Amino acid sequence: FCLENTDPRMRGRGIQLLSQVLLQCYSLLQEKEVLHLVLFYESRLQDHHLVIPSVLQGLRALSMCEVLSPGLAVSVLKAIFQEVHVQSLLQLDRHTVYSIITNFMSTREEELKGLGANFTFGFIQVMDGEKDPRNLLVAFQIVRDLIAKDYDLGPFVEELFEVTSCYFPVDFTPPPNDPHGIQREDLILSLRAVLASTPQFAEFLLPLLIEKLDSELQSAKLDSLQTLTACCAIYGQKELQEFLPSLWSSLRREVFQTASEKIETECLAALHALSACLSRSVLSSDSEDLLDSFLSSILQDCRHHLCEPDMKLVWPSAKLLQAAAGASLRTHHCITHSVLPLLLEQYTKHTQSSQRRTILEMLLGFLELQQKWGHVEEDESVLLSLQAPVCSVVFSALMDPSVQLQLVGIKALTVLGSLQGFLSSSDLELVVDHLVRLALHEEDSQSSEAAMEAAGSLAPTYPKVFSGRMVPRLEEELQSGRAGKGRAEGYHNHHSLQQRCLQALAAVSTHTSIVRETVPVLLQHLQKVQKGTEARNTQDMVSVCQSLHRVALQCQQDAEGCWYFHQTVVPCLLAMAVQAAMQESTHRLPGKALLEEEVLAAMIPVISAATTHLSPELAAQSVSHVVPLFLDGEVSFLPQNSFPCSFQPFGDGECLEAQRRLVALLMAFVCSLPRNVAIPQQEWLLRELLALSCSCNCPFTATTAAKCFAGLVNKHPAGQQLDEILQLAMNRMEPSLVEGPCRTQALTLLLWVRPALDEWGRGARGLSLALTVLPAQVTKALVLRYHPLSSCLTDKLLGLLGDTELGPAAADGFSLLMAESPDVLHKGCHADVRIMFRQRFFTDNVPKLVQGFHGAGPDVKANYLKGLSHVLNHLPKPVLVSELPTLLSLLLEALSCSDRVVQLSTLSCLHPLLLEAPQVMSLHVDTLVTKFLDLTSSPTM
Repeated sequence: FCLENTDPRMRGRGIQLLSQVLLQCYSLLQEKEVLHLVLFYESRLQDHHLVIPSVLQGLRALSMCEVLSPGLAVSVLKAIFQEVHVQSLLQLDRHTVYSIITNFMSTREEELKGLGANFTFGFIQVMDGEKDPRNLLVAFQIVRDLIAKDYDLGPFVEELFEVTSCYFPVDFTPPPNDPHGIQREDLILSLRAVLASTPQFAEFLLPLLIEKLDSELQSAKLDSLQTLTACCAIYGQKELQEFLPSLWSSLRREVFQTASEKIETECLAALHALSACLSRSVLSSDSEDLLDSFLSSILQDCRHHLCEPDMKLVWPSAKLLQAAAGASLRTHHCITHSVLPLLLEQYTKHTQSSQRRTILEMLLGFLELQQKWGHVEEDESVLLSLQAPVCSVVFSALMDPSVQLQLVGIKALTVLGSLQGFLSSSDLELVVDHLVRLALHEEDSQSSEAAMEAAGSLAPTYPKVFSGRMVPRLEEELQSGRAGKGRAEGYHNHHSLQQRCLQALAAVSTHTSIVRETVPVLLQHLQKVQKGTEARNTQDMVSVCQSLHRVALQCQQDAEGCWYFHQTVVPCLLAMAVQAAMQESTHRLPGKALLEEEVLAAMIPVISAATTHLSPELAAQSVSHVVPLFLDGEVSFLPQNSFPCSFQPFGDGECLEAQRRLVALLMAFVCSLPRNVAIPQQEWLLRELLALSCSCNCPFTATTAAKCFAGLVNKHPAGQQLDEILQLAMNRMEPSLVEGPCRTQALTLLLWVRPALDEWGRGARGLSLALTVLPAQVTKALVLRYHPLSSCLTDKLLGLLGDTELGPAAADGFSLLMAESPDVLHKGCHADVRIMFRQRFFTDNVPKLVQGFHGAGPDVKANYLKGLSHVLNHLPKPVLVSELPTLLSLLLEALSCSDRVVQLSTLSCLHPLLLEAPQVMSLHVDTLVTKFLDLTSSPTM
């Protein structure tokens, strides 16, 4: 009844219902049904305009039918092109037409191509005048498909270009809170893909781009330049020929005159693309080679600026020349052949360091381009023909008193060294001499550090030269006598030189053959320092360890170098430490500095870095020696192993205190092993560590024992053995946490506060923090791997926040649980760290912290705030922002707390929130400003 009703509105409702049904069940229709429906809908396209939207919805459903008979797609599109004035429809209905066309293009391509250029013309009529960005994105995609799938454009190339290019450059600002999320950049990229999709558009597009380049609108310039760069990927010499002079003129003008760095960058990219396009164009025998004439224009307009006394246009000209030179081997050869001799001549002419630096920086740009093309035959390389003057210029820069010129010279030296066959053997010796001089004796640290980095970069290319010439020089300087030993200034100068020698030895250790030379030198120096009695021995030892650590990191990616370093350095460090500890135990003259916490802490990353990248087989070989050393006193694998007494780090007695400190080195080793390496006597080792962490009065030893225990527990396979050791730890902790003299040691087992490392040896506060480590270590070890017991341990920690004695330390424990661990419980040491453990910890425990705060007495409320601020401070910022409304009142209250740590943690939470969540924070601006002003008058804040 509805479909035959004389009222167009009623007919429209009937067709709308039918179309909605078809959109649900089009896949179930049979071929005859589809034919019948298509003919019906086509006839309805001639109906009243109120009916048309519903008709189009029905045709969209039918366009998705797989059983559509041949010829029907063409029939439907012809009817739409002929009967429907698309641009008079509403946005949604126009979008439906584009969807019908898209569906047919993806399933009935050959049929549509049978229409020839009529299909292209029909689509042009459909799209002409479109303004809605949602529809434009679909329409641009259709145009791309027309071109990419080789539809016949016929005589309508210019019309198709006009109907799309009228949107260039895109001028669109999305409305606020736009639900569709279409950005200006989406339209720009989609339109650019159309304009740069075919060389057939070139004759129309290039004049348009030149026109927009010459306009005053910055966005139009940028869009034009980026589109030109995109077009060069598919254009050839033929498309560009007519427009090259105008394009070069516009690009040159923009680079010479623009104040915009973005526009300059895009101009250089476009010039590079044009040069590359001309370089790869295949020429017929009778065609002109445009590349030569194009490069001649560039050289003619830029080269003379390199010689101007005021050097005003030097950099713009150099950038243009380098952009073109980097496009191909041909462009590089042509431009460097003309420019390099000129730059060398200018360097010699100018005497001021600032001018020489500018010229050398330009020269460096061309040298870096040479790297791009790799090894070049001798007869083709301009650079090889200029070897002597280039080296002379670079070496003279290294001798200049100007630090800035030296730095550019070092960069140039690194590039020259990377060019295969460029430097002669005598040049290389001179290179090493310059680098040694700069690294050790140049007053400015920038030049010294740059020289060391350059040595590290060049050493893998020339390992024989650096191991044979540089390493002996550095060793000689390191071992030289202490000039002016009795004078403070002479001592200071020598110490500075010594530091630089150590740093340079580490920096140059970037090849295994060099590592074999430098590591013995570093170890020998460490042994020499250990035997000394000077006050600076501790700092000297730390410096050697820092150099060894750098070498270890540089060896990690090379299996041979890694194993050499490990089997050479780790036994040596252990032997020296054991020797020093035994001397202390027997009251002989001690190498006391080696047992200082600062030195042992510096050894930890050396041993860890030397262990983390070992293969499981080699790691197993090493662990079979190291663990028996600590459990059984088995010293036979150590070099120089004649010790005055037995090694018993887990033994009782005050005389063994020094030996117990070496558990730090055990921690560094066993906690860095891959998870699949079995640790001999692991259960015994865990029991000894547990006992030591609970009973030792030394914060440093208790901390490292706790961390070692936690690291092993974290990697321990699940099962009965793990459950037993955890139960043993719980049994040790629980009674001690309730009462007795060892409450803080028990909390140490429950918690591991990361700042404990920073606080070693800092008096009462250091002791307090370190003694909270063991309980936290265990908790963190389990939290990271989602162990079921972790929630039980965390609840115990939450309960301790209400304790007046242990509450502050327990609150600090939350920092450990959430923070990155620097030495044990992190992925680099193969720890079992599950993703999003912080988010899970937050979800499980922050409600308990809030609840505890509201129920706590006034004397312990600060503990809950401190714990909360630690958790929030380490939470990923997006999560924190999403939870902000429920927590902000507590954070504001925390600012009024008298605990400085709470206030600092809270401020560090609030700072990113002020930047990332202004809508929420602005509601509390009065309160925030008042509290901030109060803090400015606080003596501690």
